[in-house]
Amino acid sequence: MKLSNLKPAEGSTHREKRIGRGQGSGHGGTSTRGHKGAQSRSGYSRKIGFEGGQMPIQRRLPKSGFKNPFRTEYKAINISVLQTIAEKNGLSTIDVESLISAGYISRNDLVKILGNGTLTAKLEVKAHAFSKKAIEAIEAAKGTVVKL
Repeated sequence: MKLSNLKPAEGSTHREKRIGRGQGSGHGGTSTRGHKGAQSRSGYSRKIGFEGGQMPIQRRLPKSGFKNPFRTEYKAINISVLQTIAEKNGLSTIDVESLISAGYISRNDLVKILGNGTLTAKLEVKAHAFSKKAIEAIEAAKGTVVKL
């Protein structure tokens, strides 16, 4: 076997459709582009969202809503997650660094502790925000809450 002998497998390739090479080819004349109009010409490209002159959907539908540019987004962590981290690593203090090392948040995330689940470990929890239920649960387990 040599490079000069290599061929594609039988039936795996097709002959190129030769467009615009005379009427005898069956693809002469308009070269499969229909008759006249922008789409038959070279260099034509349809604008994004163009619907053939019909009013496009982004103009038919009304504007709605509002996106607050000053909203602060928190990554929600439940107290059940704090319990599992404390049990797994034997920690008494859970802060942002311990959540990052456990893989629950990334470096730039703000953390809010939520009150879903049960907490039995006595923990000092340091985070950016807490829900009322979470504060009650942490203090019920004789832990402390520190807002960053």
